[in-house]
Amino acid sequence: MVLSDAGNRFAVSAASIWEVSIKRNSGRLKFHGDLIEACAANAFELLPIAPRHAELAGSLPLHHSDPFDRMLVAQAMTESLVLLTQDRKMSLYNVPLLG
Repeated sequence: MVLSDAGNRFAVSAASIWEVSIKRNSGRLKFHGDLIEACAANAFELLPIAPRHAELAGSLPLHHSDPFDRMLVAQAMTESLVLLTQDRKMSLYNVPLLG
């Protein structure tokens, strides 16, 4: 399994932390505890949003209406990462997917 392979590097985008926080605050997601501490406890690297990510995310085709998801695509493209997702719309972008 990919997640249990110690040879793999895992990054969690600041966009994901932001989106989970919004959903938790609105009651649409139940997640208790500190998100950043949870990432650290699982050895997940935190990936900040850089200006180059923002520029690319803003220029991507609108295959996906969710700006958070377009940011994840831009970060995966810029940082040469594989995007872990179940969202089939992400396959419309030229980014490697796992999920």
